[in-house]
Amino acid sequence: MTKRLCLSPAEIEQKLNDAGVQPTLQRIAIFRHILCEADHPTADQVREWAEKNLDKISQATVYNTLGTLVEAGLLQALRLPHSDKVIYDHNIEDHHHFLDEKSGRLYDLPEEDVEVTYKLPKKFRAHRVDVVVKGRVE
Repeated sequence: MTKRLCLSPAEIEQKLNDAGVQPTLQRIAIFRHILCEADHPTADQVREWAEKNLDKISQATVYNTLGTLVEAGLLQALRLPHSDKVIYDHNIEDHHHFLDEKSGRLYDLPEEDVEVTYKLPKKFRAHRVDVVVKGRVE
């Protein structure tokens, strides 16, 4: 399950500062939305939220903000086989995902709950393994 890390605007401002990111009102609001409310949102879902909740914000600002948060290591950008859209994940720890094929909902799986073994040719050096388990939540 996804662990929520809802921070106050002041805590988010500090987190942005610590990551070397200028804490604008738009960045604070978008980051807080992803941390506190959204569950693996796409950029379009974040943009729709921003248009409803923030005054005069452009699509470019939303996409640039998401890119900035990913570059700063505050979010992960996922490209998963079930979608052609980028999904943003506030959980930046190593973990895997379970995709409920019925609802389309994505759940975080702790890395220790998924056992992965593989043998690669010696010339390959893996730095990360991402697993998406597909099935149904009952």
